[in-house]
Amino acid sequence: MADKGNKKGGSGNRASSLSGGQRQMRTTVKTARKRSVSSARWLERQLNDPYVSASKREGLRSRAAYKLREIDARYHFLKSGQRIIDLGAAPGGWSQEAAERVKAAEGKGQVVAIDYLNFEPITGVEIIEMDFTDPNAEDLLKSHLRGGRADVVLSDMAAPTVGHAKTDHMRIMGLAEAAAAFAADVLEPGGVFLCKVFQGGTERDLLDALKRDFKTVRHVKPPASRAESSELYVLATGFRGRTEPEAG
Repeated sequence: MADKGNKKGGSGNRASSLSGGQRQMRTTVKTARKRSVSSARWLERQLNDPYVSASKREGLRSRAAYKLREIDARYHFLKSGQRIIDLGAAPGGWSQEAAERVKAAEGKGQVVAIDYLNFEPITGVEIIEMDFTDPNAEDLLKSHLRGGRADVVLSDMAAPTVGHAKTDHMRIMGLAEAAAAFAADVLEPGGVFLCKVFQGGTERDLLDALKRDFKTVRHVKPPASRAESSELYVLATGFRGRTEPEAG
């Protein structure tokens, strides 16, 4: 469920153009007897990715932290004292970034992260090792939140791909719909929902539901999201309470 790309973020408003002004020597990776062409390409891309290099220098869990950092730098939705839920959190990039923004380590804000994958503890983050789609997950998450409610729900979840475009798209949209339904149950009025989608963006049913429940809904592709990737994010702000669709 977790985004296998790098995640995690660190500080302040240092957001994006990491490659600007810095020339890097390009590393070429050759295929070896036990390395496929696709794995060699992935390794070469990682070695030449300025976000990967920067995340290592900053001590971040992964490059994906920069995605959250860049989106927040533009829309300013993470604030000190907020209660955050991070769905599909491993390896912890978004949780790390969120904890710093809401000052969770200082006891002001709170970050609760969930993933079926085990990952190393993060200062200021409560980690639940469980599949978010488990029927007991929602109640368990609420029980960890102060007051049982959240101010922001984050989801960088991505289902394991099978290589069939239509099936993979249906799986990621299924996770997005589950995350949106959870957000509608747990968010305080005025709350925020940020979720990964793919392909042509958010499907009509999900988009219609978000537009009913939130004041503003927009699609965002931060600079840290690779240009060749079909990855996209939907950012819904100004939660106004869950509303049921009108009868046809």
